Amino acid sequence: MAQSILSLLRRLNRWVAMVIGLVLFLCAVFVLLDIGLRKLGASFGGTDEISGYVMAIVTSWGMGFALLELAHVRIDIIRSRAGSLGRAIFDLFSMVVLSGTVSVIAVKCWPVLDRSISNLSRANTPLETPLWLVQGPWFAGWVWFATVSWLTFVAALLMVLRGEFQQAEAAIGAFGEEEAVL
Repeated sequence: MAQSILSLLRRLNRWVAMVIGLVLFLCAVFVLLDIGLRKLGASFGGTDEISGYVMAIVTSWGMGFALLELAHVRIDIIRSRAGSLGRAIFDLFSMVVLSGTVSVIAVKCWPVLDRSISNLSRANTPLETPLWLVQGPWFAGWVWFATVSWLTFVAALLMVLRGEFQQAEAAIGAFGEEEAVL
């Protein structure tokens, strides 16, 4: 069951990563076109604003992918000296702290979005972007990251409880530069 949870999350996050990559590519093309237009004395306008929105959205959505790829930075000086059970405990503790923190962030994002919806808030910029258009996907990305974090924690906990320390470490461990994930 634990492996099937992780496999499903990895498949879903690969799709998310592909969409994020496409959005970033399109944003880069948009910015490059605007730079080219500026050389001709014209401009789309708002590229800095739009690219900022894109970065906020893709960052929140990309965090879940980074988690499953073990790309988040952790300091593991004590963990690396522990045995299998000790490393598993450190890893589980790390996942609980991460999941809890991300959940708090997601919960705190909701009032921001809710207020923008209630007040029909717009950006104080020439584009006057309705803020819910940006904050909705941004909030959903944080909720997705929290969901991925908790499900990954549950899968790893099940592995540890079954004594599958190597599998749990492969799922949530921290690896130094010289180490490779099995």
